Amino acid sequence: MSPHRDLPIGVFDSGVGGLTVLKALRERLPAESLVYLGDTARLPYGTKSAAAVSHYALQAAQALVSMGIKALVVADNTSSAHALEALRARYPGLPVMGVVEPGAAAAAVASAAGRIVVIATESTVQAGTYPRAIHNTRPGARVTSKACPLFVSMVEEGMTDGPIAEQMARHYLDPLFADAGDGEAGDCLLLGCTHFPALVPLLRRVVGPNVAIIDSATTTARAVEDLLDNRGLAATRTPEQARVRYLATDAPERFARVAGIFVPWTIAADTVEMVELG
Repeated sequence: MSPHRDLPIGVFDSGVGGLTVLKALRERLPAESLVYLGDTARLPYGTKSAAAVSHYALQAAQALVSMGIKALVVADNTSSAHALEALRARYPGLPVMGVVEPGAAAAAVASAAGRIVVIATESTVQAGTYPRAIHNTRPGARVTSKACPLFVSMVEEGMTDGPIAEQMARHYLDPLFADAGDGEAGDCLLLGCTHFPALVPLLRRVVGPNVAIIDSATTTARAVEDLLDNRGLAATRTPEQARVRYLATDAPERFARVAGIFVPWTIAADTVEMVELG
């Protein structure tokens, strides 16, 4: 039995969007303790260069590793796209899981016709990581990537539904999912940003009932469960003994307030610890 199995799982994101992954982990793995770090001082990562994102991700990982973790979950899509290999190289003995690979694998299976639309931030789209990962599983898939930068601001402002939100969603998605009778419309929507699960009811209304919607958070939680089981790292504690710790690099009050958009429980501002990276 590994002496590390009751250490927490470290989770990091550029801000609060990765709480969708933390929520999925809590639901899937209730006995696991978790440490969540949101780099709120430098968000959003989605508009930064690949070099900057990799640098920030390595700093966030170092902060979590120094606290003692048994696995690292990169909840930020942009970091998963640009920094995953650097993180695995820096910490070769630490299991590192990103959100891109599990989401891509799930989309490749869920798409009946292989017409997959990935929506994400500009930086994640430019990285091209999702199409590559999808093609690794399903080489013949037709993958269309669409940057939807305004979705992030909408979610953080609580605009997850209503006429303005629907108009923006239709602006982004109608050209990709409208059925023109040519068989070219997408049949699977992959959410390539941790903010986007908050928009699922709206997105479902826009793309219709026959499109598969893949949330990388839930698929990542399943992948983490498999990873822990395969490495003998599943926790031995009871769910009642599991703990969640929250860290932020700036504005813990805003972290706590915006968190309510992503998780169904309350996070008190005075429980969010301030940390400095670098």
